[in-house]
Amino acid sequence: MEERSIGHVDALGNLARVVLLPGQRHDCVGSEPLLDGIAPGALIGDKAFDSDWLRLQLNQRGTLAVIPPNASRASAIPYDAELYKWRHLVENFFQRIKEFRRIATRYDKTDTSFRAAIHLVAIVLALK
Repeated sequence: MEERSIGHVDALGNLARVVLLPGQRHDCVGSEPLLDGIAPGALIGDKAFDSDWLRLQLNQRGTLAVIPPNASRASAIPYDAELYKWRHLVENFFQRIKEFRRIATRYDKTDTSFRAAIHLVAIVLALK
């Protein structure tokens, strides 16, 4: 089964947490375990994270949702476009870890070894 990883990076673009999901699952489902036990000031996500239940959960936690509205929404929800520009840090991190062949090709057979490889690469990148 193909797996996808969803990650949370800090304000400097370093890995804070990673969750592995089955390939057919929506990224939004992985947001709950990422947010468990932390209190971020804002969550910056792409349109895939635009869901009412996630926005409600973030609002209840006092977290600002910086998520552009999906085109299928009946009414557009405003978001901070200037703050959204910082989403590139997440994209940059995942592009950098894919430079390592083991990560890009999903070489590892088990979830544990794949997650460990992601953490090892994150450490290497943070030390640069």
